[in-house]
This record gives sequence, structure tokens and C-alpha cells, in this order.
Amino acid sequence: MSASAVFILDVKGKPLISRNYKGDIAMSEIEHFMPLLMQREEEGALAPLLSHGRVHFLWIKHSNLYLVATTLKNANASLVYSFLYKTVEVFSEYFKELEEESIRDNFVIVYELLDELMDFGFPQTTDSKILQEYITQQGNKLETAKSRVPPTVTNAVSWRSEGIKYKKNEVFIDVIESVNLLVNANGSVLLSEIVGTIKLKVFLSGMPELRLGLNDRVLFELTGRSKNKSVELEDVKFHQCVRLSRFDNDRTISFIPPDGDFELMSYRLSTQVKPLIWIESVIEKFSHSRVEIMVKAKGQFKKQSVANGVEISVPVPSDADSPRFKTSVGSAKYMPEKNVVIWSIKSFPGGKEYLMRAHFGLPSVEKEEVEGRPPIGVKFEIPYFTVSGIQVRYMKIIEKSGYQALPWVRYITQSGDYQLRTS
Repeated sequence: MSASAVFILDVKGKPLISRNYKGDIAMSEIEHFMPLLMQREEEGALAPLLSHGRVHFLWIKHSNLYLVATTLKNANASLVYSFLYKTVEVFSEYFKELEEESIRDNFVIVYELLDELMDFGFPQTTDSKILQEYITQQGNKLETAKSRVPPTVTNAVSWRSEGIKYKKNEVFIDVIESVNLLVNANGSVLLSEIVGTIKLKVFLSGMPELRLGLNDRVLFELTGRSKNKSVELEDVKFHQCVRLSRFDNDRTISFIPPDGDFELMSYRLSTQVKPLIWIESVIEKFSHSRVEIMVKAKGQFKKQSVANGVEISVPVPSDADSPRFKTSVGSAKYMPEKNVVIWSIKSFPGGKEYLMRAHFGLPSVEKEEVEGRPPIGVKFEIPYFTVSGIQVRYMKIIEKSGYQALPWVRYITQSGDYQLRTS
């Protein structure tokens, strides 16, 4: 079961717009939501699901709005939350910014979208590209003779329109991996994981069938290949266009793609990653006079690779002043509003080591409260490289007209939540 009704509330909990899908819950029930939310917040027991009697409120907050779905029965909560987030995505595509003002300015379109997004409490067409084919922001004149349902809505392939034509048929594949890392003060890795996404930009005519081959360990085991250069993917999540039954049977990623940009799949690897940029820091505090910081950064990836746009943010005491910097490469900048020094290095080749020294004055009167010491954060992007070793082995493009199409592949590794604690 899914949602009975969906409400969009302002920041004070006043309903701006609502849609009753099943009629089994009184619309006045929403009046209990805000008092319940505030009560839970005061108790420090706020949860994404709140209940009042037999009615359950499943809610998310976006900007200055609350999106709330109500249900009476034991609903599929993850489906309802996915729907609410997808609704935010669709509204943002239509109105650029989703906030109270954009809802008030577009009541008619919001009602039309709520009608198409869900039917009798079950999600229907949630692809904004398809919705934009027949729910437009311009007022349409009623022409009864020409009124028709767009074929994509009744198609088996609801995410792609028929009759798409391109002069040049191409597919661009981006394999993007984010490294999440947490290192404690004595240098041991506490958390290490890779979160990957495969994004496609599709410019193909007709209704092509695509098959993507990866160096997937389970596939290699099924086909009796060597496992040396294979990768074990966890928590794999696919776009709705992928044939899941085919993937479960023989690990083939087979699909008819939407037109343009979309995320084909995401995955996670909880493997021990060698920190790509290693940071060593010495922070010396001389009471009532100064603080001296020495930071050493080392690129622990292949020498032929280069990290671009490296930013190392080093925390400093909130009462520090008169900064002086010396860097072996790049530039350092003090940001007093964030109490950090940002050391920027445009290009950081693998195997290289760089130093930064910072000197700050401290006031003669010391603060009473003991400050916590935030970790050092690192941002970077390494093109033409994946830390997991995932590879696109092939991309087959089959279309009945038999045209030739070019697939292009690009690999990028970037920092996710990358932090190193200081002693």
C-alpha cells in the first residue's frame, strides 16, 4: 500500500496545496502534524514518521516547505519517501527553485503534476522529461479535436519517446567515484568506502537497446574468467530502464535508455582504500602569544595521475588573528568566518609532497571554554582514474535501423566526505 493523501505545507505547517488520492483519511488530520512535530522536536525524539491515532505522517523538509504523505495502513515507507523526493526533483525541474513562492505562483501546474505523479496512492509517471511533453508552463488553448494522451504514458517504455532522431549517434559514459574517508589522530583509518555512479548522456535515434559490460566479479565467476582485475560491487541501484530479471540471471546490464542525461546506476564498495592524499599536521599552541601550524600533504596515487582543484581546510582557533603563510606550492587563505585556512593547490601530481606553514597571533587573554578540534578536510578530483579499478569493458548499441554509434567513456575519482582528525 502507498499514500492516501499528499500535502505541501509552509514552514508554519499551514497547507498550501493538497491532493486526496484515496479518500480514506479526513483532510483535517493534517492539523495534528505540526503540533506533533514541534512536540517531538522539544523532546529531542524527532523521527521521519509521526503517528496520530491510526494516521501516520511520512514527511520530508525541503527549503521552507514540508512535504507530507498520510496513510492509514501499513504502507511501503521507502516507496513513499522515494516518491516525496522524486516529487521535489520534478517540481525543481519545473520551477528551478522549489519554495513557498514557487508553489503559490504555480498552483495549476502543481495540481496537474500531483494528478500525473500519483494515482489512487500509487506512483505513476515520475520522469520530468516525459511530464514536460504534456504538462507545459504555457497556458494551452483547448483543441478538442487534437487532444490525445502522449504515447510515452501508455508505452511499455514510459521513459523514452518514439521518433527521436540525431544526425550523429553518440553515448557518453561517466564513471564517477567518491571516496569517503575518516582517519583518526594517530593515523589509523576508521572509515573507508567508495560510492560510485555511472552517468550517461545519450544522443541516439529510435529505440536502441544498450548492453553495458563491467569487470564485475560475480559475472567473471559465472563465466569462469580470472578474478584478478574484477570488482565486487555492493548496494547496486539501477535506473528504472534496466531489466532487473536479466541482471539477476546473468549479470547483463541491458536497457532502453531515456534521452539525454540520466544516472544509470550507483554502487558502493566498503573496501580499505589507501588514502589518496595523506595529510600530516603539527599544531603548536604557545599560550597567550601564537599558534604555529605545519601541514604536509602527500599524493599517494600513481605518478602519471594528477589531482586537480585540491583544497585542504585546516582548522584554527576562533580567536586567532594576524595570519602569515608560507607554502611550497599553491596559495593559502584565512577564512575567519569558518575558522579555517584553505590551502589551494591547482595541480597535485601523484607521489609528490608539499608543505604549508601558518603562523597566527593569539590574544593575551585566553578564552575560558575549551574548544573542540575539528578535522582537516580535503577536496580533490582525479580524472582518468578510478580507485576501485572498475572498468567499462564494452557498450553494445543495437537498433533496428542498424546505425553505427560511438560510446565515449570518462573516469573520475573525487573526494566525498574526506576527513583526517588532528592530535
